[in-house]
Amino acid sequence: MAATRLELNLMRLLSRCEALAAERRDPEEWRLEKYVAALEDMLRELKKQSSKPAPELLNEYSRKVDFLKGLLEAEKLPSSTEKALANQFLAPGRTPTTAKERTPATKTVHLQTKARCTGQMRSELLGTVRSVLLLLLCWFTRCPACLPSDEKQSAVELDAVLQHHQDMQEKLAEEMLSLARSLKNNTLAAQNVIKQDNQTLSHSLRMADQNFEKLKDESDRLEQHAKKSVNWLLWIMLIVVCFIFISMILFIRIFPKLK
Repeated sequence: MAATRLELNLMRLLSRCEALAAERRDPEEWRLEKYVAALEDMLRELKKQSSKPAPELLNEYSRKVDFLKGLLEAEKLPSSTEKALANQFLAPGRTPTTAKERTPATKTVHLQTKARCTGQMRSELLGTVRSVLLLLLCWFTRCPACLPSDEKQSAVELDAVLQHHQDMQEKLAEEMLSLARSLKNNTLAAQNVIKQDNQTLSHSLRMADQNFEKLKDESDRLEQHAKKSVNWLLWIMLIVVCFIFISMILFIRIFPKLK
């Protein structure tokens, strides 16, 4: 089925957004965000049309739009670690948007973004390691004056950061200990409840077995009683038939046939 005008516009704008996402953009760049919002509106309109594309193609469009939206949200995160983690969960498109592409542009953008975030993380890690080494050197040599003024400030800031992280770790350890205690109490309470339920279930099973045995005995007695009733009825019927037969014979003998 031929593509509609709205679908063609969606494909053109999607290709343009993928090209912008592959470029290095300024933090104040606003075009990509506006284009992605327009893509979302166009995709919603395309899903409402009667002559909409195949479901597989619509899912591919949605996948690419969600990837671009997630990419923008990941770029707004403060740290490179959070950006790298957010990029790990992004799902790029599976098919090229235009016929000129050999591989999907979103997949290329995904790889570039992951490499960029990895480089930023490496730079931040090297800077942190350098500051830590300088601070350790200062502590071991007992010579704070050996560091430049900016390095002294970095050392003080790093000490404050380390103290903050230590406080956070202690607080986290206390919270984990509290959660462990709460989990232990909940587990013990659940164990008691399960134990009581098992006892109740065992008692119910014993009562059911006893009732079943009683019902079986009563069924046997009822069956025997029914058999006895049938035997007595049979004998009574035989006696009645014999009596009627003998009565007929006597009646014939006593009252002969009239001539």
